[in-house]
Amino acid sequence: MSLLSAPIAVVPVGRPKLSGLPRAAKRHPMIFIGGGLLALLAMLALTAPFYAGDPLNMDPFSRLQPPSAAMWLGADNLGRDVLSRTVFGARISLIVGLVSATCAAGLGLLVGLVAGYVRHLDSIIMRIMDGLMSIPTILLAMALISLTRPGIGILIVAITITHTPGTARLVRSVVLGVRDRPYVEAAICGGARLPKVLWRHILPSTIPPLMVQIANLCASAILTEAGLSFLGVGVPPDIPSWGNMISSGRLYIAIAPWSVFAPGVCLAATVLAVNLLGDGLRDLFDPRAKRRR
Repeated sequence: MSLLSAPIAVVPVGRPKLSGLPRAAKRHPMIFIGGGLLALLAMLALTAPFYAGDPLNMDPFSRLQPPSAAMWLGADNLGRDVLSRTVFGARISLIVGLVSATCAAGLGLLVGLVAGYVRHLDSIIMRIMDGLMSIPTILLAMALISLTRPGIGILIVAITITHTPGTARLVRSVVLGVRDRPYVEAAICGGARLPKVLWRHILPSTIPPLMVQIANLCASAILTEAGLSFLGVGVPPDIPSWGNMISSGRLYIAIAPWSVFAPGVCLAATVLAVNLLGDGLRDLFDPRAKRRR
């Protein structure tokens, strides 16, 4: 049979290849579990105006009312709907977590690339990063808020500054192990400039650990925001936040535990989902870590 007379296999075009999803879910279930929980939480937060009431609406006659048909999760000490405040509080946690993690990862990536590749700047940059790591996030947030006023922007800046050094040290360690590889030296000998060497030959090696670091930073930022809001130095009290809800409800936990239970469970579930996603990404990019565990 000649090549011209051989049958030609026709491959359908445009059909999505979903046959590999069950196998991928079996190999890395934590990615799908954590990602699914985060997607569900994000969907509930985005669609909150369509099914949840006004989180700022106060009804004095409904103070500390238990869960009922009118208020599924009860009311807090000011007569506000706990369900509405919990769902709208998810927006604050997700925004602060994602934006802080992204900003800290971007700054840490830039600083780590420069510190790991430019040898004479390594010591100077790392000593600055060590100094920033010694500043507690709560003290930095208090200092920034004392200069301006409480807000989401100031909170994001404080969390970003205190979480950037850890990412920078991670990226630097990766760059130190890659910069002396033969393909990097070949690119330098071939006349490639520093930005091109960093972009094409060193940056791809930092992406897998950086994605895992972003997940860890997001979980840490969500907890930090809740802790600062609980102490009263986070978002303003009029903005629904899980930390604010837990702080105001702790005084009535004996008679109205639902005012603390709902935001606490959501906070724990969100951090758990982010950690599961981070562990799944770690197993995906480094299978040896899964075998060691």
